[in-house]
Amino acid sequence: STGAKNLYIISVKGIKGRLNRLPAAGVGDMVMATVKKGKPELRKKVHPAVVIRQRKSYRRKDGVFLYFEDNAGVIVNNKGEMKGEA
Repeated sequence: STGAKNLYIISVKGIKGRLNRLPAAGVGDMVMATVKKGKPELRKKVHPAVVIRQRKSYRRKDGVFLYFEDNAGVIVNNKGEMKGEA
């Protein structure tokens, strides 16, 4: 409920990288993102965020494959706590 409707991921925390490889993020990964649609005070700034849903299926340790209807993330502070009210 911070007012951000659309996030654009610009980097993934903890990814060192390989030549010509784009960094990938999955559920639970900390990313740096900008707000493309939302409140004007949030736009044109870089915010830390966490990916909470992804369309691409991923496998849990117990063998269950899980995927969601859409991709989603939440803006967090530097400690990893949600910025908006829960």
